[in-house]
Amino acid sequence: MGFTTKDFGPDFKWGVSTAAYQIEGASTLDGKGASIWDVFANTKGKTYQNQHANTSCDFYHHYAQDIALMSIMNIPNFRFSISWSRIMPEGTGKVNYKGIDFYNKVIDFCLQLGIEPWITLYHWDLPYELEKKGGWANREIVNWFSDYVHACITAFGSRVKHWMVLNEPVVFTGAGYFLGIHAPGRKGLNSFLAATHHAALCKAEGGRILRSMRSDLCIGTTFNASYIQPYSMSKQDELAAKRVDALVNKLFVEPLVGLGYPVKDLPLLQRLEQFVKSGDEQRLAFDMDFIGVQNYTREIVAASLYKPLIWATVVKANKRGVETTLMNWEVYPECIYHVLHRFNSYKPKALVVTENGAAYEDVVIGGEVADTKRKQYLEDHISQVARAKKEGINVTGYFVWSFTDNFEWAEGYRPRFGLVHVNFETQQRIVKQSGKWYSKLITETALVHLADAERYA
Repeated sequence: MGFTTKDFGPDFKWGVSTAAYQIEGASTLDGKGASIWDVFANTKGKTYQNQHANTSCDFYHHYAQDIALMSIMNIPNFRFSISWSRIMPEGTGKVNYKGIDFYNKVIDFCLQLGIEPWITLYHWDLPYELEKKGGWANREIVNWFSDYVHACITAFGSRVKHWMVLNEPVVFTGAGYFLGIHAPGRKGLNSFLAATHHAALCKAEGGRILRSMRSDLCIGTTFNASYIQPYSMSKQDELAAKRVDALVNKLFVEPLVGLGYPVKDLPLLQRLEQFVKSGDEQRLAFDMDFIGVQNYTREIVAASLYKPLIWATVVKANKRGVETTLMNWEVYPECIYHVLHRFNSYKPKALVVTENGAAYEDVVIGGEVADTKRKQYLEDHISQVARAKKEGINVTGYFVWSFTDNFEWAEGYRPRFGLVHVNFETQQRIVKQSGKWYSKLITETALVHLADAERYA
């Protein structure tokens, strides 16, 4: 390994990440309302082989089994999201107390087993009733989201100390409101720009609500982060890479830290002005306790006359002859080192790697899953996190995506990211080789620091 168990320190947060729609199932049970993903994934032609997450891993009924397995694996931190439509079936107004009860059981069992719950408030599953009113493209969502945040912090704030407001807003706005390849399947620049501004407002407003209601919380939000490089040293490719970098990496973090939208690097963002009202610039900013960085790969960008909005195109990994995962993402461990340095330039209080992982075609042989490529991927990327930490980057945690195999959005069940294999027909769980390795790493790290503490006590 390119690191030792002492490199991260005794307070480093090791964990795993999941998301409500991808694992819970029970899509219509106990008063849950429909989300945009319930509708989108059950619409023919929208997902791989028309697959949906109506049952998925059935975490709703297997949460105790899965959390107990985390405990056995010595995983001390569990990041999961709340299903907005399980808490508020209509998106606002009446609270569904059966939904509150489910998450209370999840939180209480985590705490009982010594596992720290980390809650993501929004991981892409907007209540469908709100989408019918315009969804993220309707400015009223700032009020709808505020009501939802109030409900969650009131119900869970006394026991959950780590909170994340939004998960990867550029993805759910871009894929869902511009490209139409994710829920709710809308297309068009104006819907994307409106959704972008309103999500940016919600991100900061959610943080303010959490902090105003409880002073003892650790509040963050997460961003997808890609290491962007030009295809060549030509001026055109360098400028194209700069525009893509502004869209992918700068669009949401810069207004959050008070820099405003990166209009200079990506001129099309000037069109956001039609959705900005007086006082919004100040409302976009909030001082988070940590920034969640989510990285899987790097992107190589070339100039393109056929992409008039950004005049750029991503050169796919399979066209470059490099090692890839099942998602056709390049395996390039240094990318996580570079994005940690990049986001550290915004001087956050702390950085946490809230997602990192790889999808491969896993095979069960003799009751075992020998996922050597995933194990190597994780080891190499954690080595790069250690490298950044040694250079003074205040990265305080690392969460693997994901704990179990799950429904991977429009890609369905084919990509398996989990440390734990799931048979979606029988719901059998098998800890993969990568999961055993990660468990051993966490255990050995804890033992080393415990021995040091006892030695100097």
